[in-house]
Amino acid sequence: MSGFLQAPVLTAPGTTGTVDPVGPVHLADLADLAVDALVAEATLTPKPGLVDLRGGGAHHDMDVGTMVRSAEALRDTFAAMAGAGRDGVFDQPLRERLAALGREGEQRMLDATNGVNTHRGAIWALGLVSAAAAADPAAGSARILDRAATIARFADRFAPDPSTPGSRVRSHYRVPGAIGEARAAFPHAALALSTLRAGQAVGASEPTTRLDALSTIIARLDDTCLLHRGGLAGLRTAQAGAAAVLRAGGVATTAGSHALRLLDDRLRRDHLSPGGSADLLALALFLEAIEDASPSTHPTHSRKES
Repeated sequence: MSGFLQAPVLTAPGTTGTVDPVGPVHLADLADLAVDALVAEATLTPKPGLVDLRGGGAHHDMDVGTMVRSAEALRDTFAAMAGAGRDGVFDQPLRERLAALGREGEQRMLDATNGVNTHRGAIWALGLVSAAAAADPAAGSARILDRAATIARFADRFAPDPSTPGSRVRSHYRVPGAIGEARAAFPHAALALSTLRAGQAVGASEPTTRLDALSTIIARLDDTCLLHRGGLAGLRTAQAGAAAVLRAGGVATTAGSHALRLLDDRLRRDHLSPGGSADLLALALFLEAIEDASPSTHPTHSRKES
């Protein structure tokens, strides 16, 4: 998914969003958290149809080493995006600055991976949130996501040709895609974050909680990566399989673990990869890390912008 190349021409509702910067913002720390989230998503194992420690999943052009190199190559991009947002002014110029930085980041990614698109959608999602969080990382996830949505509602007037697989899928199937998810304040990432917190509250293991969060996203998201590879049938197959994992009680149960294996086998066989869902899991992990770095606000992901 590539939000930077697909933004619709919209005017953000109401006045420009602003916040008062609170204290010094450590931009490098935000960038480190973003990279760590991408690496955590890539190494989480076993994921259905996705790159993990076992191999490339449904992909034949990448492995976990490719994903880690890509994530590391984006560190300066996320730091620059955070720097662009640290003044807390969420307006048209910021949107276009982030778009330019995002395209530079995409080139860094391609250079690091020999031309493989590993993290285009993640640059969009985590880049927006890096900028939205920079002025006040302790604001809580709901406020940060609201601010990211404000930025996403502006158009990138200088974008090159927006005809990408993601944009074509979004238009053909009339699904929100990466742009719609961002404009709606990333509801699937917020849901995944709630799943992560719920798992922590009952003492579930970290991998189990993260796999359940991923299953929660796959079961509900109209993932344009799945639609691109398998059409509606492929999307419904993945959604049904992930829902079966959750109905069985999650991956900590014997039945849930079996359902996850069945889903993984099916997605690998059909060359289906829920890449959009993986991007949103990485975003949820990023939000979790931002909150955990600000203990006074944990858990605050339910707070809304006032």
